Amino acid sequence: CAARRRDDRDLPAMPYANQPTVRISKLTDENVDFIIENTDLSVANGLRRLFIAEVPTIAIDWVQLVSNSTVLHDEFIAHRIGLIPLTSEEMVDRLRYPRDCDCSEFCPECSVEFNLNVKCTDDVTRLVTSRDLVSSNPRVVPVTSKPREDEGADYGDTEDILIAKLRKGQELQIRAYARKGFGKEHAKWNPTAGVAFEYDPDNALRHTHFANPADWPKSEFSELAENEFQAPYNHVGRADKFYFNVESSGSLRPENIVLSGLNVLKEKLSQLQTAFRQEMADEALRV
Repeated sequence: CAARRRDDRDLPAMPYANQPTVRISKLTDENVDFIIENTDLSVANGLRRLFIAEVPTIAIDWVQLVSNSTVLHDEFIAHRIGLIPLTSEEMVDRLRYPRDCDCSEFCPECSVEFNLNVKCTDDVTRLVTSRDLVSSNPRVVPVTSKPREDEGADYGDTEDILIAKLRKGQELQIRAYARKGFGKEHAKWNPTAGVAFEYDPDNALRHTHFANPADWPKSEFSELAENEFQAPYNHVGRADKFYFNVESSGSLRPENIVLSGLNVLKEKLSQLQTAFRQEMADEALRV
């Protein structure tokens, strides 16, 4: 039989496809709360995982301890420094991934250099904190070292992240480089402090079993009366309304975490669509 090339007109229409709606209920410097309706539980969970694991940020990825006479071993200090969140808002889209850069090790196109040089000369214990990290790029600094005039909340001395404690005569000297990455590679690139979503606040679907519903606190999204603790069981219901909360670690603004995650999803879907069309074209040629 004669083969014919398939195109988009051969694909069936999808009248069953959802048309999700999004409503932002709260936005601060650290959190964004929003509601997604008319979508599936799998999509909501996919978004949660995207925000955590696929949104790129900048974090310290290479550490050289030039001098360390503290009581902490080198690997412990390197791990602590790597987990310090860095401001990534202005630079994350400009930096290349290390695997995409043409340099042999480090360059301004794919990394940011940090230095730390602290020595205790007094009898009082010296605290080494994230504020002692000196960046070669003022736009990439520990989140607690952001200029105070650019930050809504005033940071105090206690907000700096503790790295180590030095007694008299002890010294810590470090050279490090921060790189671009995402949480699926390592948790230090995770831009969120937490991502959660809630659905079925009155437990009408019975996805959660309460031995005594009256003993459990009501959801803030509950629509039950004061003397009711659980909605009647709805055996034909489905989860299609999700209450999201995205809390930022400080490296990115919360709304930008959401937008960046959606861009990653669009890119993945575009790649899938391209691969699917290519597969259809190859199949048509084989017939």
